[in-house]
Amino acid sequence: MANIERPAARPANPCFSTGPTAKRPGWSPAVLANALVGRSHRSKEGKARLKQAIEETRTLLGVPAGYRIGIVPASDTGAVEMALWSLLGARGVDVLAWESFGRDWVTDVVKQLKLADVRVLEAGYGELPDLGAVDFARDVIFTWNGTTSGVRVPNGDWIPADREGLTICDATSAAFAMDLPFDKLDVVTFSWQKVMGGEAQHGMLILSPRAVERLQSYNPAWPMPKIFRMTKGGKLNEGIFAGETINTPSMLVVEDYLDALAWARSLGGLEALFGRADANAKAMADWVARTPWVGFLPRDPAVRSNTCACLAIVDPDILRLDAETQAEVAKGIVAVLEAEKVAYDIASYRDAPAGLRIWTGATVETSDLEALLPWLDWAFATQKAELKAAA
Repeated sequence: MANIERPAARPANPCFSTGPTAKRPGWSPAVLANALVGRSHRSKEGKARLKQAIEETRTLLGVPAGYRIGIVPASDTGAVEMALWSLLGARGVDVLAWESFGRDWVTDVVKQLKLADVRVLEAGYGELPDLGAVDFARDVIFTWNGTTSGVRVPNGDWIPADREGLTICDATSAAFAMDLPFDKLDVVTFSWQKVMGGEAQHGMLILSPRAVERLQSYNPAWPMPKIFRMTKGGKLNEGIFAGETINTPSMLVVEDYLDALAWARSLGGLEALFGRADANAKAMADWVARTPWVGFLPRDPAVRSNTCACLAIVDPDILRLDAETQAEVAKGIVAVLEAEKVAYDIASYRDAPAGLRIWTGATVETSDLEALLPWLDWAFATQKAELKAAA
């Protein structure tokens, strides 16, 4: 591999970060020209723009009419924690964790809320817990798609329609890329900076009628911060789900999200977004299949993400080295490609096994991904050659 030639072609867009992700093709700051800057988000026009974001989200995702959609503080993390603090405690809880963010929700439930009746169903990076062991008489918390491991649940068939508890789903890197069965999900959260390539700051919170009923019939035992409060006098604060945000939103960020939604509509909607992510995932899988030095962290294709390729170095010569040196090889690949301005931000997540993490969501052009792949081969060859020369 040391003789691999330095590639000539480069990705037109070297942004392969897992979040914030690449902007949509053709994006420029000019799309923000009509942003409602300098105006109150509580003005008639401000609330209308926020409500537009909510309603266009409903239409594009196919969210049922009886479900509420709100724009909430602190990105997807804020949306998840808003749900956990507001809804949990009425019955036992099952928390699924197979990557970093799922483990964050375990920390929230066990160490912060300190709920007494909690079961944690865990799996290592690259695998799923036993979905058949989940007890849906309890509330269930899970990520649909784990960006730090590249593992997603295969579908919603494991969730019963007649469940007693609520299903709380962190879907931040799945929304707009994977088919979310809303009839099986009581809480869905996501942020704009993932599949839609939007800017950070705001989260989206989608509540089923069952979740709304819980909010109105159950009062948690702990104090509730202002940014988590969704009820007033025992009734749902409907304003939150009509564009009256709890805290001040960025109207620039809202405008950017509206642009992303318009782009998705211009492609043909949700199925077109699915198709773009699937095409990128196939290009990545085809390359891995013919490339002996690299493998997917999740070995089972049925649970492999189509938005986030988490890769491990499996070259036998590298695997014989100590863990620290293996990690340095991965870091070297990342550093070389960043210096070449070929790929930015493709290191594996800090808590995950050493390797590479490449976003393959809908805003990435397949042609850019295909241009990147020879550079990955070249960068690995240079790292291996340097190790050999230093030995």
